Amino acid sequence: MERKPKNIFIQGAIPAEKITESVQKHATQTDIGAHAIFLGQVRADTKDEGVVTAIEYTAYEEMALEKVFDIREAVFAKYPVTCVHIYHSLGQVDAGEICFFVFTSAPHRREAIDACNEIVERIKAEVPVWGRELLGNDKHVWKKNT
Repeated sequence: MERKPKNIFIQGAIPAEKITESVQKHATQTDIGAHAIFLGQVRADTKDEGVVTAIEYTAYEEMALEKVFDIREAVFAKYPVTCVHIYHSLGQVDAGEICFFVFTSAPHRREAIDACNEIVERIKAEVPVWGRELLGNDKHVWKKNT
């Protein structure tokens, strides 16, 4: 069966219900022994220009979805994962809210953790998503992924 790129983007913050739903879907799958979850949250960092109150995310969506698809396929080929869920926010996400969610499932914890970590690192390095940090004084700075 041919896999197709899935839309990973959600407008605004990622709701807790989306995270809960992803975990709950696997309760009946008895071949899974571990899940790994990464949750990216907007920090209220202090910059020279002010304090970050939110991040406004934009993306080159078509290219981003293709790149995430390639990353998912590479992870499925490299690790014995049974499931991968990825969601990333677009638009404004306030400090304290969730903006990035990666969930992996595998028979054993090491594979789930390693796959999750690789996905997070590769998305941050390779996928065309940008964040404009909004400061409380009507200024902004472009976020640098580290």
